[in-house]
Amino acid sequence: MIVCLAFSSGIAFSQVRLPPVINNNMVLQQQSKVALWGDATANTEVTISTSWNNKQYKTSSNPLGKWKVAVSTGKAGGPYEISFREGNEKLTLSNVMLGEVWVCSGQSNMEITFKGFGVTTQPIFNQPGSEANNPNIRLFTVERTTAIHPKEEVKGIWKECSTAAATNFSAVAYQFGKMLWDSLRVPVGLIATSWGGARIEQWMSESTLAAFPEIKMSPGIDTMKVLDREPAVLYNGMLAPLSNYGIRGFLWYQAESNRDQPILYAKLLPAMVAEWRKDWNNKHLPFYYVQIAPFPYPKDKNPFYGVLTREAQFRALKNIPRSGMAVILDAGSELKIHPPDKTTVSRRLACLALAKTYGRKDIACESPSYRSIKITGDKAIISFDHADGGLKSPPAGLANFEIAGSDKIFYPAKATIVEGGKVEVENATVRSPVAVRYAFKNWVTGDLYNAAGFPSSSFRTDNWDIPPFIFK
Repeated sequence: MIVCLAFSSGIAFSQVRLPPVINNNMVLQQQSKVALWGDATANTEVTISTSWNNKQYKTSSNPLGKWKVAVSTGKAGGPYEISFREGNEKLTLSNVMLGEVWVCSGQSNMEITFKGFGVTTQPIFNQPGSEANNPNIRLFTVERTTAIHPKEEVKGIWKECSTAAATNFSAVAYQFGKMLWDSLRVPVGLIATSWGGARIEQWMSESTLAAFPEIKMSPGIDTMKVLDREPAVLYNGMLAPLSNYGIRGFLWYQAESNRDQPILYAKLLPAMVAEWRKDWNNKHLPFYYVQIAPFPYPKDKNPFYGVLTREAQFRALKNIPRSGMAVILDAGSELKIHPPDKTTVSRRLACLALAKTYGRKDIACESPSYRSIKITGDKAIISFDHADGGLKSPPAGLANFEIAGSDKIFYPAKATIVEGGKVEVENATVRSPVAVRYAFKNWVTGDLYNAAGFPSSSFRTDNWDIPPFIFK
């Protein structure tokens, strides 16, 4: 059967059919081997020509009409053309760029656009202006869908960045991409695939989830209507179909919906990253994620779910090679689960990518992190990694430290920054301190920074069960 589809302007009718993610305006990952794929008449030769290197690639469709070919990309640049020929029929893609491609996924804090979720209830700061009219940034939003089995393709349209396109795109992803462009001056392609309220297990395959008996698949899922809260359905519908597409790395902003299972989340996140890298056949793909912002979560059964989830995200970091976590303990909102400051989020993600992936030695990217505790008399001395140049706080000082003795009762502590990237913690009531916690609450505004201006994550030096918990 001959399949003839009309694409967006500039593409003529042809027997060759391409998935929506391979289209006009796309960005292909520079200086690599990238896949192009699609459909044609069964058992037919398809010739692909790429204008950046004036090369031709020949392949043949299988009995089902499917074909795929790997092409070499050169240094960043464009616009270029790619033509696909089957017999006498020719299809040409135009305005194709070579550059840096990132997949940006998660739940609502990644999905939210500059329009917010209601102009008055969920506003987003720093709305795009004329600077967003940049043809070197390209945007692709994956349409929401679920599936009980992996789909072959996603729906969406590649767009040149404009004020209107940026306004309707993921605020975190767009600002990340703009910061990459500002620094690297190469085309940037951003693929946003996210779903508000999604749990992490929805972005993982059923086979990977089989290792986690805590995750339950609904009986009869093959015959029932696919629900948007079922495990694996977003992986099948919105992630797996992208795995042929060549990329530089992943961004991830998700965890709020999994805060009822923080211990499990610390195991699921590394497993998800490993699966995604396997799907893309590249174990070196960087993975940068956002530690969820502080928020009260007043309806939670356990008043520590939020901070325990932040702790789980921090603990997962050591089990995810080639990764980084953007700490935003100072960028939350007590009244909004979708903090309006997405610029800080994007900047910290961009710093991770620029420093770790693109080798920018002049850019700092790490937050101070708890290393060790030393008890000296009635004081606890906390040491940190990534504290070169010392630590700092706002003029009001440090207000988020607590200290406890062996009775496990925590008291607000006096905390003082001392030389060597350390903090001295004490409370007159606690004569023999045992443990220290910093910002260990669902809602808090972080106030401990390193010299580069990155905030510390919340942390604790103890491993006591929560609950039970006692605080003064």
